Amino acid sequence: MCKVNVLEAKTNFSKLLSLLESREESEVIVCRSGNPVAKITLIQEDVSRRIGGAKGQFVCPDDIDEYNDEIAKLFGVV
Repeated sequence: MCKVNVLEAKTNFSKLLSLLESREESEVIVCRSGNPVAKITLIQEDVSRRIGGAKGQFVCPDDIDEYNDEIAKLFGVV
């Protein structure tokens, strides 16, 4: 945990974000006149919602891979 005053937070905001992103600090407390008024932390994204989010919303045909070779040629992969 890092404590900074408002002026220091304004001046070094990018550096404070870098400290959070690199996990050197878990949170930054911003103080005014020595009293804590705000806390800056990383957003903890819930990836479980993203993975499988479209499950059950469409049906994949059995022959989906039938044209893979032709498509690869069109893109110059093969």
